[in-house]
Amino acid sequence: MKTYHLIFFFISIALSCVGQESVLNAELQIENAVLAAPEDLRSEAMVYGFDGDGNLVTLREGSNDMVCIADDPSRKGFSASCYHRDLEPFMQRGRDLRKEGKSTQEIFDMRENEVKAGSLNMPADPTTLYVLSAPEGRYNAETGEVTEPDFRYVVYIPYATAASTGLPLSPEAPGMPWIMDPGTHRAHIMINPPKKEER
Repeated sequence: MKTYHLIFFFISIALSCVGQESVLNAELQIENAVLAAPEDLRSEAMVYGFDGDGNLVTLREGSNDMVCIADDPSRKGFSASCYHRDLEPFMQRGRDLRKEGKSTQEIFDMRENEVKAGSLNMPADPTTLYVLSAPEGRYNAETGEVTEPDFRYVVYIPYATAASTGLPLSPEAPGMPWIMDPGTHRAHIMINPPKKEER
């Protein structure tokens, strides 16, 4: 019985070490995270990343209005995002609710109700989220190298509609902007440039 316990113990340690090795050091996480932001906003952006236990932590305090989040090592491929600081209450609330195990729809409904009740603030002006991603084949998890990434741009404009913006409800051509979740707190303009395999 003791032998089985020892085997389980050493396997647990090995798996733990593998998980820790998959987390890039803070410098590389910061370097990759800010790639999602416009170049002139990268050096002073605040950056969240991950520690050896997979917890989201602050890697760098910023001095401008940009907040970036490094790639989550527990997920396949690569995805980094940056957004205007005014979106932080909205983003943080989403992170908190996901941590509580809420579903995507539950998170949407709860934030919608909270915004309407005035307990969660959304930006008064349009604010942008930038996303840079790449599938497993174009991302080296050991070195942090990302090749030929894809981009996505999201402009939050709460309670906007197709009528108020003149935008369609779906893209009618590659890269064409369109509005998603119209008439809600999460209304946003989506801009999806063609992905590498579509170019």
